[in-house]
Amino acid sequence: MRIPRPRPRSLAGQLFAMQAVLITVVVAGYALFTYVSDRGQAEDAAGRQAMAVARSVADSPSVRAAARGPDPSAVLQPYALRVMRDADVDFVTIMNPKGIRWTHPDPTQIGRHFVGNTAPALRGESFTETYTGTLGPSVRAVTPIEDDDKRIVGLVSAGIRVEAISERVRGQLTALIGVAAGALLLGAVGTYVINARLRRHTHGMNAAELSRMHDYHQAALHAVREGLLLLDGQYRVALINDGGRELLGVTGEVVGTSVADLGLPAPLTGALLSSEPRVDEVHLTADRVVAVNTSPVSGGEHRGTIVTLRDVTELQSLMGELDSERGFTQALRSQAHEAANRLHTVVSLIELGRAEEAVDFATAELELAQALTDQVVAAVAEPVLAALLLGKTAQANERGVELVVSEDSRLDDGVLPPDLPARDLVTILGNLIDNAVDAAQGSVRGRVTVTAYAEGGAVGGAELVLGVADTGPGVDPDHADLVFQRGFSTKPSGPGGRGRGLGLALVRQAVQRHGGVLSVAEAEDGGAEFEVRLPLRRGAAVDAVTGGDA
Repeated sequence: MRIPRPRPRSLAGQLFAMQAVLITVVVAGYALFTYVSDRGQAEDAAGRQAMAVARSVADSPSVRAAARGPDPSAVLQPYALRVMRDADVDFVTIMNPKGIRWTHPDPTQIGRHFVGNTAPALRGESFTETYTGTLGPSVRAVTPIEDDDKRIVGLVSAGIRVEAISERVRGQLTALIGVAAGALLLGAVGTYVINARLRRHTHGMNAAELSRMHDYHQAALHAVREGLLLLDGQYRVALINDGGRELLGVTGEVVGTSVADLGLPAPLTGALLSSEPRVDEVHLTADRVVAVNTSPVSGGEHRGTIVTLRDVTELQSLMGELDSERGFTQALRSQAHEAANRLHTVVSLIELGRAEEAVDFATAELELAQALTDQVVAAVAEPVLAALLLGKTAQANERGVELVVSEDSRLDDGVLPPDLPARDLVTILGNLIDNAVDAAQGSVRGRVTVTAYAEGGAVGGAELVLGVADTGPGVDPDHADLVFQRGFSTKPSGPGGRGRGLGLALVRQAVQRHGGVLSVAEAEDGGAEFEVRLPLRRGAAVDAVTGGDA
């Protein structure tokens, strides 16, 4: 039968045992030191008391006179007993210079030799000592009796028994034990309360388990690709992993820094500071699109917030492309329907014997379609932008909006530098056209005008200029800055309150990523005109302006 190994004591239990032993040792040591110190002080006090009594007796004129009288004991014995009673000492012994007692608490000891040292006193010195005499161990003082000529005519010894001193110390010891017991009890209660709280915070785990949990915590924290951000009750950063630093674009030591001081975009900062949970809320950082989830940590009060961040930059770009493809599909479906109608018209004209009118009708439709293609390609030879404009033109026509390329447009193939990817141009121009079509759709003779050209040359800085103007209601000047923020929209929100206010924010993000400038102003037709200026390499701008013959 295998005997299970006992679980190691928890960290709180180990600390409690250590603190209990420490408090016990400290209190016991203090009590012992106090007892020894008090006993020493009591013996010193007894010596001083005995010396004071002995000197007082030796200096008494009556004692000096009796010491020179014929029968000193008859006079000094009653006096010594009265001094013993009044001065609270155990004995007062008066003797001649040879040490023969004249007085003693026990009358039978009178006339016998004093038990103790007298040599220093015979030299005129007063001293104290602890000596065992007829009454047992005692602290005694011995001093000489001198006449007017400084001759020693006798000796006085006064003392207090050690047993009496011990009784005094034992009285103090009782109070000392009470104080020590109270201190020990108070320390034990305080230690128990503190360790009970520590046990709750450590969940009863021992040091090895806490160390192992910390190692697992650190490993998991750095292994998670998603961003993880822990905020305390004051919305300061308590923990952030590598993914969180990358997605938020923060560097350096940020632990302990308030979210408001991280330099994040205002909508994202507001989401992190919100006490309400957020679920898959899309926000923009300097160069990324992130999905934010927040979950408050509460236990009767706000203790903090757990924030997870997921990079959806690629997903958002793919969704934009998917929306464009869906629009293209709808446009192609509509165009196919229109083509079928035109084909039926041609067939019907032929069946009616009007072949010439059928040829004229078909030729006119082909010329119209070819003219539109020729117009776009002649103005914008860059293939990606040309394809985008052709698709958006078809989409706009389906929604009753005319999309035209301005006569000022001139963008040859090969103008765009390698560091300006086509995907970013599709994001910029596609979102601007979509917003313009939405704005112009409800207006009379709705129209969207697109301008694209490169300017600058060998002298000045080269720029790619993209402009989109519409005939819609325009942008309120008070909203000129807010219109580029994520979540701002004058259109009704989609299902679930999402899907609006992200297009222009993505445009601004892409423009800023390439060091460009995005602005909005009032168009000539009263709508809004958005203009994007992106820096280009100098050679590309020269070729665009000169047509490649520079």
